[in-house]
Amino acid sequence: MATLLDNTATISPSEAIKAGAADRALMRHPEKAKKADSPILRKPDWIRVKAPGSPVFKETSKIMRDNNLVTVCEEAGCPNIGECWSKKHATMMIMGDTCTRACAFCNIKTGMPNLLDVKEPYNVGQSVKQLDLNHVVITSVDRDDLEDGGAQHFVEVIQAIREASPRTTIEVLTPDFLRKEGAVEAVVLAKPDVFNHNLETVPSKYLKVRPGARYFHSLRVLQQVKEIDPKMFTKSGIMVGLGEERHEVLQVMDDMRAADIDFMTIGQYLQPTRKHIAISRFVTPDEFKSFERMAKVKGFLMVASSPLTRSSFHAGEDFDELRKNRLSKMGM
Repeated sequence: MATLLDNTATISPSEAIKAGAADRALMRHPEKAKKADSPILRKPDWIRVKAPGSPVFKETSKIMRDNNLVTVCEEAGCPNIGECWSKKHATMMIMGDTCTRACAFCNIKTGMPNLLDVKEPYNVGQSVKQLDLNHVVITSVDRDDLEDGGAQHFVEVIQAIREASPRTTIEVLTPDFLRKEGAVEAVVLAKPDVFNHNLETVPSKYLKVRPGARYFHSLRVLQQVKEIDPKMFTKSGIMVGLGEERHEVLQVMDDMRAADIDFMTIGQYLQPTRKHIAISRFVTPDEFKSFERMAKVKGFLMVASSPLTRSSFHAGEDFDELRKNRLSKMGM
């Protein structure tokens, strides 16, 4: 079958670039091939970021490549990669680069993943040591193909980091472990410092945005963490700009607080390709400030709310603040 690039000799360079991008998108997301294209809105000034390329950025990239590691920064096309990697902050994505889910918003490749790399925990630990990280975020693709959803692999990665770099604090950003009994307990008992699982959007948008997941199950994951270890910090985030109403965002805040979640993040959804779900609108910085104020009133220890906020953005600095806020709340 002819690809989108087969006829580039007869089209303009700009059209060829667009065709190439579309071709690559279909290779990463075959399940979206028959979806109608959605228009990509022009980004407002408050969304724009500088292109990466500093010497430290390149050093971070080399460490990732030398240790054969995948990062969500690259796979998800995070707009903050330039800033984070220039500070040697990289969010490592374990268990491969292929996800068994097909969320409408996500740019991570979908399909049947490879077998787990038994050397990956060691490689992650060595990378954390080489980067000399005070705080590291470990996330993963969804692995519905594994009996435990990859929970034991998370445990082994946490253990490897503790051995290689004992002073580093560890934040895990896990899948929902849907129908994987005992998975949440296993990860909690490995004692990460922060357990993060993103709700991603409001309940009314789940069918379109996150069809393979269940809102109340995701909420239950975080509630369960606190039941197992009440002292463990929990964290969750949502995207806005997907057509949600303000009252729905406020309801999610209430749901999170009912589950005793400590830290909430709110960021702008950015559409990766024309095959992904369309942006409804760009939420203004003032609206993000308003969400932040409301979340603080509702009792979160920490809130990060801005157009470029992502789960792992400034995670180390935020963790330090999180600890201080807990101590302050306890009057210590």
